[in-house]
Amino acid sequence: MALSGAEQEFTSGSLRKAIFMLSIPMILEMLMESIFALVDIFYVSRVSVNAVATIGLTESVVTLVYAVAIGLSMAATAIVARRVGEKDLKGASQAAVQVIILGVLVSVIVSIVGIWYAKEILALMGAEPDLISEGYGYTQILIGGNLTIMLLFMINAIFRGAGNASIAMWTLILSNGLNILLDPIFIFGLGPVPAFGVKGAAIATTIGRGTAVLYQLVVLFYGIGKIKVTLQDIAIRISVMFNLIKVSLGGIGQFLIGTSSWVFLMRIMSEFGSEVLAGYTIAIRVMMFTLMPSWGMSNAAATLVGQNLGAQQPDRAEKSVWITGKYNAIFMGLVSLVYLIFAKQIIMWFSNEPEVITYGSLCLRVLAAGYVFYAYGMVVIQSFNGAGDTKTPTYINFFCFWLFQLPFAYLTAITLDWGPKAVFLAITLAEVLIAIVGIIWFKRGTWKLVKV
Repeated sequence: MALSGAEQEFTSGSLRKAIFMLSIPMILEMLMESIFALVDIFYVSRVSVNAVATIGLTESVVTLVYAVAIGLSMAATAIVARRVGEKDLKGASQAAVQVIILGVLVSVIVSIVGIWYAKEILALMGAEPDLISEGYGYTQILIGGNLTIMLLFMINAIFRGAGNASIAMWTLILSNGLNILLDPIFIFGLGPVPAFGVKGAAIATTIGRGTAVLYQLVVLFYGIGKIKVTLQDIAIRISVMFNLIKVSLGGIGQFLIGTSSWVFLMRIMSEFGSEVLAGYTIAIRVMMFTLMPSWGMSNAAATLVGQNLGAQQPDRAEKSVWITGKYNAIFMGLVSLVYLIFAKQIIMWFSNEPEVITYGSLCLRVLAAGYVFYAYGMVVIQSFNGAGDTKTPTYINFFCFWLFQLPFAYLTAITLDWGPKAVFLAITLAEVLIAIVGIIWFKRGTWKLVKV
């Protein structure tokens, strides 16, 4: 039932069942997204240390694209979920179209920058000349093809808001399957396909995501549920679009703050050389593999909050957050034990370079130490977003990332010469702080009064 294509409302009945029905496909969806990252690193690590470092530097810049995509996605989920809760299915479909139009406009601008200035982007991130010459093609293709990232995120957010998380999951299974098949072909070459090296990982990923987007559009236009886009819906509706932009600005702001801090952390890490940078990149990819299921549970909480606020049931919305947070904390606590014990062995799957293994395993252990805090922090922050209150997480992110994490990382890693471990510690402490501040603010209850 949880994996079927049926859309559902979650404004009545058992909350535990509702969390299960939403979480299972969302967890699987997020696992699929993180497998992208692991598969690329697994194959690319066979090319060179520079190739792995290229992915790390490029991905840190691409996270700025993710910030816009996720910000618009949160607005899409909040508005669609609210309209479904209000039984306004036409309004939900119209909001979906405006999301897609906005995504296309933004991605075209980003593509132009990525294609023309790939070398300059890597240089700005502190890449050495040999890394730039080897890796700039990867950067060109991944940023140039960002439309696939943008639409994949945003259309899946529409499905989630409608209560159909399973479509989002199957979409990512399709894109991942293609990526896994195409990665070795384009990276190492096969038959008439030449070996593209690290550039091949970007080609495979873009083809996989692009195919999944086509599938999403088919489902939307020939839909199997509440959200079905018709030809009459395809028009720019100024009022709907401005409402979407208004709600998304906070989401975009909070993720731009988070992702730009990620870029600065990667820039600090580049000061310690390609081996340390590669270890850090592998550890972050491995960490994201288990962070994504947690993000899936957080998205489930966001949908429950949105639909129940739309149905005038704020107490039920709040209760769903605390139950989801508890389940998430149990999951993340178990994962942290695995990472603390087996960090070195996990990193060795991806590299046999001693320095890469040393710093990769240290990073994994330090980050895992804060996993239980991440669990509650993510659920609470996503719950604000599900309510349409995207401003509160923006303030929290600004304080925890820009006013605490970045100054702490730079001061300790560079000025006090603590080295890479200081950056790892800065990440964990900032996430702990987000959880504490987020829970205190959530208990105030002002998110229950937000209108979208």
